Parts: sequence; structure tokens; C-alpha cells
Amino acid sequence: MKIVRRIGVPPRARGSASGANCPDVFELSDGNFAVIGTEATAELDGELPDDASRADYERIVIVSRETLLRAKADIPDA
Repeated sequence: MKIVRRIGVPPRARGSASGANCPDVFELSDGNFAVIGTEATAELDGELPDDASRADYERIVIVSRETLLRAKADIPDA
């Protein structure tokens, strides 16, 4: 599995002065997506609705609203 492309704009275009250490979204060669975000499993696990759950190997991450809104145009419809 490899990163094929960034979804959205680079961190610098979203206001990161250094252009590093920022949330990001990537499309993978298998069609899935990878997300860089702030790990928040401990804080949010107990807040999941009754019809949501996560496996032990899954983590809850926070991605800024701006990151997802700027990525929206690059997310394929199918």
C-alpha cells in the first residue's frame, strides 16, 4: 500500500507557517484514505453514540474542519 496523492491542499496553503506537523488527508493505492490528525481516543471514546464503536486497533483522530473542507473537492464521488 502506498500514498497516491494528497486530498486537498498542503498545510502551508491552510496557514501553517512551517508547512509541517498539520492534519492531512491522503488517498492510498488500494482506494482507502489515510488521515493525519490529533489522537483523541481517550477523550472521545466514551462520547461515541450507541450505534458506533471502534476496534482495539482503531483510534479516534481529530482533523480540523478547514482540512476536510479544503479536501472536499478532491474526494471522488465513487
